[in-house]
Amino acid sequence: MHPYVKLAKETVEQNLLFGRKYPDFKEDELPPETLTQKGGVFVTLYQGDELRGCIGTILATQKNLAQEIIANSISAATADYRFSPITKKELPTIKYEVSILSKPEQIDSPAKLNPEKYGVIVESGRKKGLLLPDLEDVDTIDDQIYIAARKGGINLSKDKITLYRFTTTKYK
Repeated sequence: MHPYVKLAKETVEQNLLFGRKYPDFKEDELPPETLTQKGGVFVTLYQGDELRGCIGTILATQKNLAQEIIANSISAATADYRFSPITKKELPTIKYEVSILSKPEQIDSPAKLNPEKYGVIVESGRKKGLLLPDLEDVDTIDDQIYIAARKGGINLSKDKITLYRFTTTKYK
């Protein structure tokens, strides 16, 4: 298990079982960049093949990647509005995925997207929707933009949009 995934798993388990906001972990067990770099992180939880929670940040909000993974792990397990919070009983069945995001790049055309390679951010004023790359059942650029816009409460037929793309490195 990759150390990022182990950190996410231990964070959720220790939070739900013992109420700890920060898991007990040894910093020397993490890749050095985890403590020195900042960036956007998404933590995705699955139960079997079904999505069970996914929360993340586009840009860094914490002092390093480890703290970003910890914060988003707890949010994915307890605060994704689409799902009820993960329960202690479910813990043995939960699979974890951690995605580290590249810095978003503004693009001037949807043609510069590729749903398998790039995630998309659709922005309209203060509204913003994001979709990670390489998702099952998202095969076209139009689908990718539509879903991201819907998540952000953006009406594609009325709102002027700005598009950004980014890549992710996924750890399972």
